[in-house]
Amino acid sequence: MPKATAVWLVDNTSLTFEQIAAFCRLHPLEVGAIADGDAAQGIKGADPIQTGQLTRDEIKRGEGDKAYRLKLSKPKTIVPELKRRAPRYTPVSKRQDRPNAILWLLRHHPELKESAIIRLVGTTKTTIHAIRDRTHWNSANLQPLDPVTLGLCSQIDLDREVETAARESGVTQPVQAFPLEQPDALLSVEESLDHSADDDRASSRERFDPDAVFSGLAPWQKGQPRHEEDDDD
Repeated sequence: MPKATAVWLVDNTSLTFEQIAAFCRLHPLEVGAIADGDAAQGIKGADPIQTGQLTRDEIKRGEGDKAYRLKLSKPKTIVPELKRRAPRYTPVSKRQDRPNAILWLLRHHPELKESAIIRLVGTTKTTIHAIRDRTHWNSANLQPLDPVTLGLCSQIDLDREVETAARESGVTQPVQAFPLEQPDALLSVEESLDHSADDDRASSRERFDPDAVFSGLAPWQKGQPRHEEDDDD
């Protein structure tokens, strides 16, 4: 309310017209007309001190120095601006793919709520109900297609919505009682350069004779001819 503030400053302070005009963003001649009663008739003055726009010290400083320009006081509390989330925009070239993406989501992720599907592909509840009830005008030709592949949403957004829906519905992934076998890791540099380990493995291979095991002979009997049992009959 620049004119209401100018009316109050003219009536209650000794500031110059230029100072009031600079603070209220008015022309000095307009401020002079307000002082003469030719302008802003019937407008009630607004106290800038009560509204937090000025302080008494700032006004006194301006009254003491005619060249000083009043500065607006910083608000004590900052109210965050409300962010209004606009509906998801879908390019015209991809709007014909939305029914296929909705069908894919309904089949592969039935835990998703309608609001989540709307956020992902930018559709309406009426369209979702029609596709679910097979009352859509093009139900016979619809094919389930991944919305990520179609470019309607990102994989990160899809995973986030699926995880949220699973958590709200109480669906959790089964926890394995025993961890899976870890693949054989590569040997470290010290182990690969340690020849003593190779010697141990070589000696173990020498002590173990696979031919003797499969032939039914003990390792110390290898190479000895078998004694045929005498037939008493």
